[in-house]
Amino acid sequence: MWRPFKSLAVISLMIASIGVLPTSGQEKSETKSDTKTEAKKTDTKFDAKNPTADQIAESVVFIYGRREFLQQIRRNGVERGRLTRIADDGRTEETTYERRFVRGENSGKDKIRIDQKMPTMAFSLIYGEGRTWGLINGSAFTPRQEATASFLSEQWHGLDALLRYKENGSTVALINREKQKGLDLYVLDLTDKEKRVTRYYISAKTLHVLWLEYEQAPTDGAKPVKYMKKYADYRYAQGTLVPYNTRTFENDKQTQEQHILTVTFGVKMDDALFQNPETQTTTAAQP
Repeated sequence: MWRPFKSLAVISLMIASIGVLPTSGQEKSETKSDTKTEAKKTDTKFDAKNPTADQIAESVVFIYGRREFLQQIRRNGVERGRLTRIADDGRTEETTYERRFVRGENSGKDKIRIDQKMPTMAFSLIYGEGRTWGLINGSAFTPRQEATASFLSEQWHGLDALLRYKENGSTVALINREKQKGLDLYVLDLTDKEKRVTRYYISAKTLHVLWLEYEQAPTDGAKPVKYMKKYADYRYAQGTLVPYNTRTFENDKQTQEQHILTVTFGVKMDDALFQNPETQTTTAAQP
């Protein structure tokens, strides 16, 4: 997407100081050789043991593709994959999905459409112009509040919320540096303009987000649900880093697994894909 060469030296400094090194096993490094060469050549000017929250966040952005490059490459795209949902009784249900998006200057101005095919029906959820609606067999409907919140949670609490934290006016805070199961981690909290908080667990070696956590209250006023998303199978897609496997947990119980099959950025899309057909009909009927 983006090509931030103006800030490349600064970000390389951060990476060198934080200690991005090739590793093996669970945290296999996927940084490119030219990035490693730049890091080795760079002199650090701050304490590598005590980086700031912004330095860590900016280094993560750099590793995932660099801000201007991400903005350029991931301006729009199509992602296709498979979802496996796990019910309370252990039964599973598989669906295929197609996610199309066009990015605005911040997440609130994005356009997103997810089409899902289930054994018994196909439906779409769409976000655009600050509104969310659904489509079943070409007819628009208003999704339930919890369905809307689940749909938008990737914008509010996903990886992109961290990669676009500056564009969204969010703030980051370094909570701790800790070890869990042999992993050296930075624990970073992101707070957006709506005061929603997401906690990211970031590898201190690769700067990959390994998992994140957040809480979301149900619409019935019940106790908030603790969500966790674990990311794995990182690969490069058009020069940007993408986790091809995501597992979602609710109150420590896995409820969904997502596998990306293909992802293509830079795909032109018709605006009609993101428009409510009822709005279009109303507009057309006006004199």
